[in-house]
Amino acid sequence: IERKGDNAMEEKIFTINNISCGHCTNSIKSELADVDGVVAVEAEPGAKEVTVKWDTPVTEDQIRNVLAEINYPAA
Repeated sequence: IERKGDNAMEEKIFTINNISCGHCTNSIKSELADVDGVVAVEAEPGAKEVTVKWDTPVTEDQIRNVLAEINYPAA
């Protein structure tokens, strides 16, 4: 975890079981990129994993909510 002043940059790998192709990961990347505070999104369709790096004001719960709203809920 990198620190910027009092803010802690966070990074987490989310397993998303209904990823089946690159189009799925592109949709996830596009949606999460629009979330204020999300710094980076990397996706691996074969592993069904998405790595998200974020900073305030967004929280892990908010990221999980966005994933659920776009029908890619994190396991």
